[in-house]
Formats: sequence, structure tokens, C-alpha cells
Amino acid sequence: MSGAIALFLGTVRDHSPGKQGITHLEYEAYERHVVAKIEAIVDEATTRWPINSLVVEHRIGRVELADASVAVVVACAHRAEAFAAARHLIDELKVRAPIWKKECWPGGEEWSAGS
Repeated sequence: MSGAIALFLGTVRDHSPGKQGITHLEYEAYERHVVAKIEAIVDEATTRWPINSLVVEHRIGRVELADASVAVVVACAHRAEAFAAARHLIDELKVRAPIWKKECWPGGEEWSAGS
């Protein structure tokens, strides 16, 4: 039975370092490989922590301000494990999953490092 559920939602904000007025983000993915990469990260987490259940989802395409672009939910018996596993999942997803983010603002757009 799970005594803790950790939820991380990554949402679109109107700024990033050096940029103000972002209106939306656009995500692209190498879809043939992204599922396998996420599954590998999930497998690592389930061998490292006693996870009862988890969900990892990342949107592709246009995502508006304040909308969630990524969600990680981890259920464990205890909160320390749930927090640690959720942090590992989002951190590794950002590093290893072939997902690219374009920041868009009036009059411009730029691909950003990281997802």
C-alpha cells in the first residue's frame, strides 16, 4: 500500500533566463526512441526504489502558458522514496529523452537547451 504520492508538473512560464514575454512552447521528439528512453529510465527507478506505481508523460507539440508539459507521479510506501524517485525520473527525462523545446515570443523563437 502507498503512503505517499509525489507529483511533479512542469508548466509553461512566460520567461526563461534572458528572455521575457514567452507566449508558448513547442516540443518535438524523436518519437521512435523517446518511448524506449523513458521506459529505460522507469526501469532504473523501479529497481532503485520500492515503487508501487508511477506515471511519466511528456507532451509534444504546442503547449500554452500555465499548461503542463510534463508530469511525473510516483506512489511509494514512504514519502522520502516517492520524492527521490520522482526527482530522479524528471531529472533523467530532461537529460536523456530525445525531446526538444522551442521557446516562442512575439517576433521570435529559439530552440532551448533541455526539455
